[in-house]
Amino acid sequence: MEMQKFSYNNTVVRNFLLAGLVFGLVGMLVGLLVALQLIFPWMSFDLSYLGYGRIRALHTNAVIFAFVGNAMFAGIYYSLQRLLKTRLASNFLTNFHFWGWQLIILSAVITLPLGYTSSKEYAELEWPIDIAIALVWVAFGVNMFWTILRRRERHLYVAIWFYIATFVTVAVLHIFNNIELPVHFMKSYSAYSGVKDALVQWWYGHNAVAFFLTTPILGLMYYFLPKAANRPIYSYKLSIIHFWGLIFIYIWAGPHHLLYTALPDWAQSLGVVFSVMLIFPSWGGMINGLLTLRGAWDKVRESAVLKFFVVAITAYGMATFEGPMLSLKNVNALAHYTDWIPAHVHIGTLGWNGFLIFGMAYWLIPRMYRVNLHSERMANTHFWIGTLGIVFWALPMYVSGFTQSLMWKQFNPDGTLVYGNFLETVTQLMPMYALRAIGGALYVIGLIFMFVNLYRTIRAGDFEAEEPAEAPALAPTYKKHKGEHWHRGIERRPTQLMILSIVVILIGGVVEIVPTIMVDSNIPKIESVKPYTALELEGRDLYIREGCNACHSQMVRPFRSETVRYGEYSKAGEFVYDFPFLW
Repeated sequence: MEMQKFSYNNTVVRNFLLAGLVFGLVGMLVGLLVALQLIFPWMSFDLSYLGYGRIRALHTNAVIFAFVGNAMFAGIYYSLQRLLKTRLASNFLTNFHFWGWQLIILSAVITLPLGYTSSKEYAELEWPIDIAIALVWVAFGVNMFWTILRRRERHLYVAIWFYIATFVTVAVLHIFNNIELPVHFMKSYSAYSGVKDALVQWWYGHNAVAFFLTTPILGLMYYFLPKAANRPIYSYKLSIIHFWGLIFIYIWAGPHHLLYTALPDWAQSLGVVFSVMLIFPSWGGMINGLLTLRGAWDKVRESAVLKFFVVAITAYGMATFEGPMLSLKNVNALAHYTDWIPAHVHIGTLGWNGFLIFGMAYWLIPRMYRVNLHSERMANTHFWIGTLGIVFWALPMYVSGFTQSLMWKQFNPDGTLVYGNFLETVTQLMPMYALRAIGGALYVIGLIFMFVNLYRTIRAGDFEAEEPAEAPALAPTYKKHKGEHWHRGIERRPTQLMILSIVVILIGGVVEIVPTIMVDSNIPKIESVKPYTALELEGRDLYIREGCNACHSQMVRPFRSETVRYGEYSKAGEFVYDFPFLW
């Protein structure tokens, strides 16, 4: 069969990767400032745009969309071309995607410190930027799918299944969660109110973590781990179970963020059930990753890349065990609204996302620049400093979380709260906050080691912008082999794979959201609840602008400790005029 010559586009891979690392450093420095402000409040310097509530949102958006997002696109575009044996389909869409994404990030850098925010976790950006995100995301998806249709490889590898599911699910989540009513250029209100808004937001918020911070990174794991270890993936069948089980179950689990709130009990129960089930496909993926290293553990001792991958996959396993555990109502009653939750989240972001990206960068840069890594020793130093940083970040926050919860719930013999003054709990947490800041600083120092190492590698190398390749054309017909696994039929039909992914992820969303919105009995009316006055609406806008809702919930849960401190527990009907919800 005639061999066809073509080239891989390495330029966009390099651009996304370097942008991700630079923005990652910036986002982590902002996070370090946020951590220091909890110890030294004067570090806002009396500047409104450096206020805790504003720059916390900047930190989360920078790390998620600028650091992980850019690095994710780099890994997808690198692996996609090689798995399909074809160049990216459109140079225009590729460049539009890169520059559009960077402009979105810069828009966030400007607007969030100025107080332009929708208040929704991971979806704070205002409506013009939401539209831009949708356009750029569609460009990414069209470019990816067009490239798939031009492939020279018949079957789609497991990594590409995760990329396809990521594209379709994030598109659905982003569009439905950001249906809002603009009132002027940088201000809008959610189209949903109260309980409905909360459910839609945490359907988005939970699954943004699932389909932006998990599924695409799993795709990268399935490509880069076997490459770095020079071993095939452990189990093809396990990867099938991992993929379909994960994307089906994950989408149902959002309500576990709203346990003991005014959300209908049936929705909370569904969230708990599917969250507990989620451990099975999640750990299937972790096991598949770690067992890929069978027979290669001697390499882990020497290779910084494999060290990063091993800790990343282990952190994924820890986070996906802890998530189902936190969804149990008795555990959630202890953990929710405490520092346990940031500890859980940062095991995932610093360990799973960060370390897998670092390992990928150490593997990619030398290959694109056709040179050995400047210093394996420096990369190993980065690994150990970063690991120590994660430990110093997370462990104090677990202690802090338990301390908060137990102090909030402690009663005197006469039935009064032992710690009636909220600040009494805050003062007990200062040592843990100091240790957390040290952990963040160590993680940033490790990243600086990486910058120096990669800079010297790049200086010594010769970048190959257009990497030559050749492969035979895709045969016009395909004959099924005897005994071929049934799933192979789906793998050679990308359109069918995409449609099935859409159907699978929509089932959970439709079952949970449609009844909550459409059935009035889910939100019983309270006659005394009236629309907000103009002054009250102005107060809500101020509350949103300063990011107060990031820490201060307007939900009183049915716990004795909360009703004694705050009054009667909240009912669903109290929030019908809340656009958006603030709990």
